[in-house]
Amino acid sequence: MRRRDFIAILGGAAVTWPLAARAQQQKTWRVGCLSSGPAASLDSFRQRMADLGYIEGRNLIVDLRAAEGQYDRLPGFALEIVELHPDAIVAEATPAIAAAQRATKTIPIVMAPVTDPIGSGFIESFARPGRNITGVANMFGDLTAKSLEILHHVLPDAKTIAVLMSANPTHAKLYEVASNGARMIGMSTLPFVAATPADLDRAFSEIKQARCDALYTLADPYRPKIPELAAATQIPAIYQYGYFVEFGGGLMSYGPDTLALVAHAWSRPPRQDIARFKTPRGTFD
Repeated sequence: MRRRDFIAILGGAAVTWPLAARAQQQKTWRVGCLSSGPAASLDSFRQRMADLGYIEGRNLIVDLRAAEGQYDRLPGFALEIVELHPDAIVAEATPAIAAAQRATKTIPIVMAPVTDPIGSGFIESFARPGRNITGVANMFGDLTAKSLEILHHVLPDAKTIAVLMSANPTHAKLYEVASNGARMIGMSTLPFVAATPADLDRAFSEIKQARCDALYTLADPYRPKIPELAAATQIPAIYQYGYFVEFGGGLMSYGPDTLALVAHAWSRPPRQDIARFKTPRGTFD
């Protein structure tokens, strides 16, 4: 499929016709959605496509596969989607993007979003992505040190920070950035890995035994059990995604508006994808 046709699917085509009218004249598009986390993480995709005039059952077919944090399921899911011959694949977060990349070199893939697209080998450069992959980056590497600065201001006596990771391949590099950033402001870090959601109880038990003063959770698809365990362990936590605060009751977060980033993968959204500091008492740009 030509790149211009691919862009048209995602709402970036010429705007001389009303969206609904343009959608009615197009064929029925088939889009594969591959989520690293829960299926609900791609609800904004369905909503945005509907806003643009692409309605499931009328001119859009969505084939959804969600790994629910079990990243070893992603390669099989990616192959299932490819066998359905979609016009494009929307892949959410680095593990899903990597699986989609391995599954096809020809079907267009939209990253929604990704932490380190160049370092992960998904694109050649931001200006010229190359290959069959495009999308948006969340730039978490640039925000990691700032997140720890915020944590230090809120908890000036915290010295040892637990950094919670998963099997996400970007986390090792992000931990290095976090460790260096913490050292510059007089804190130290300890790594704790919960490769799958089933490993979270063990990880939090280890965090408690290590007597860490605070928790920094690296970005991953939402795991509602994390803020629950943080509260049970009585450890203050900062997250890279705001929904850990909004839905899980976490202490605070600093990072981009995830829903705006996801929308940005297939259209031009409002300027809401800036970094934000969130607490249960409010949101600060």
